[in-house]
Amino acid sequence: MKERILLFVSIFFYFILIFLIGKTAFMLIHCSIGGGVTGGDIVTVLYHGLPLDLSMSGYLTVIPALVLIVSIWLKPKFIAKIYNVYYVIILAVIAIITVSDIVVYPYWGFHFDSTVFLYLQNPKESFASASALEIALGIVSTIILAVILFVGYIFIVRKQVLNLQVPKSIGKTFIALILLTGVLFLPIRGGVTVSTMNIGKVYFSENMFLNHAAINPEFNLMASFFKSDNFGTQYQFYDKQEAENIFATLTKQPATDSLPQLLNTEKPNIILFILESFSSDAAMDSIVAPNMHQFAKEGIFFSNFYANSFRTDRGLVSILSGYPAHPTVAIMKYPQKTESLPTISRSLKNSGYKNLSFYYGGDADFANMRSYFVGACGISDVVSDKDFPLSERMTKWGAPDKFVIDRAYNDLTHNKQDTPFLKTILTLSSHEPFDVPVTKFKEPFLNAVNYTDECLGSFVRQLKTKELWNNTLIILIADHAMQGYPKGLSNSDPERFRIPMIWMGGAVKQPAIIEDYGSQNDLAATLLSQLNIKHDDFRFSKDMLNPEGRKFAFYSYVNGFCMTDSTGTVTYDNDKQSIINQSGNPELGKQAKAFFQNMYMDLGNR
Repeated sequence: MKERILLFVSIFFYFILIFLIGKTAFMLIHCSIGGGVTGGDIVTVLYHGLPLDLSMSGYLTVIPALVLIVSIWLKPKFIAKIYNVYYVIILAVIAIITVSDIVVYPYWGFHFDSTVFLYLQNPKESFASASALEIALGIVSTIILAVILFVGYIFIVRKQVLNLQVPKSIGKTFIALILLTGVLFLPIRGGVTVSTMNIGKVYFSENMFLNHAAINPEFNLMASFFKSDNFGTQYQFYDKQEAENIFATLTKQPATDSLPQLLNTEKPNIILFILESFSSDAAMDSIVAPNMHQFAKEGIFFSNFYANSFRTDRGLVSILSGYPAHPTVAIMKYPQKTESLPTISRSLKNSGYKNLSFYYGGDADFANMRSYFVGACGISDVVSDKDFPLSERMTKWGAPDKFVIDRAYNDLTHNKQDTPFLKTILTLSSHEPFDVPVTKFKEPFLNAVNYTDECLGSFVRQLKTKELWNNTLIILIADHAMQGYPKGLSNSDPERFRIPMIWMGGAVKQPAIIEDYGSQNDLAATLLSQLNIKHDDFRFSKDMLNPEGRKFAFYSYVNGFCMTDSTGTVTYDNDKQSIINQSGNPELGKQAKAFFQNMYMDLGNR
């Protein structure tokens, strides 16, 4: 009996040891992200992260425990073979998750989770962000880690298995092992209290990096798989009616006669540039992006503008559908839901706009983009990587921005265009790994932004010489900010989400700076209002120019959200289940929660 109990304990704590080693490596590799870590920080993180480690170890110990029970009647060599198969699979999976998590964290700002499997439907694009060296190092590191873990299994677990003997008292041993297996319920569930084990139980610090380091990546991945698709019942902060009433006050748009008119026509041609990862700090830098800097002076610059999220698939829906991004799910994953969304393009199409086109140098099928553009946006003319010759598909993502923007320009100036038209161009060169054909800056991201900026400058300079310019509105807006720039910011910091939005072109009356707060989901109402097009169905979108409306920006990160305006800022973390930052107006907390709750209620109803 004793040898089996010792083996049971060894199995359980070997997994704990693996998790502690993985977390320590994570902290040492990414310590600069957290502003540096001390030995004390490592010990504190490992201590506070133990609940999730114990829970995950409990899950992984269940099968070995059941096998251990039947080992009473089977030969040790046969049990060892079963364990070999189990541990080869489990340790390989742990190695893959551990290494992948370490690799993606600097780019995503959060742990490896189930959303990655949406992107893995297009493996070429999924791995385009990494260089060949990074991929090779990742594979080698995974193999080395898996081998090390398996060697540890041989000495800590398998050796004991082979030494098992038939117990003197089979009945007592059987009962003892059954009870021990049942006890696994406690670490798995997190005790016998009302609350069950969840990510937020390991949060302990105001430094979010330390909280993230305490999270068990395997538990995080598993938990993300089991998150309910019953969105309407999630994040219920208030009674439904109360939440709707608060939301109504936030989005109310009173009729007014004093709405400023930024355009000199109600039917301009519209060219919408959605700029990959254009953080405001980089895009407004006169050295890095001199053309964007000049555009902001020539046109209408929205100086307090924010992305709704941290990924392209979410940003596209926020921009084109006026629909704020949900941190735990991308609505683009559900074509049946996106088809119910209003879109700027369909509203324009219903108002007489022709020649709706979408240009992208990458794979338009990545993350269900095509289904959204064709189904929800009503754009059938989709130009993507396959429409460019192989000689122009120079990067892992596809064709660099110069070829894509040149293609759009040539189509505009050489093909007959029924007017007014809408052209949407999604850039990609400023996406990791920032693979562009020129080198002007040592920092890869800034170099890529500079490259795209020059492509935009060339496009504008050429279009200004054409008659088409006089009745054209060009809108420049980022899909999201670069999560790793500026460095040293937490993944929930407002500056991490600040992006530029600029309106320019011959259709713009005069230069202006709009200082009112807004976010991507507000483009729809703001633009359509200027064009005198009804936009009531964009229920989450606000006209930023309405002097009587509420002005605020809202964004979500990992599993949290933030509301910011001229009166203050509030950030709420769903894992921690509390406000982690608040300044200024104390009412923002309740308003932010109600807005977020309505987002999920709406998603559940679609």
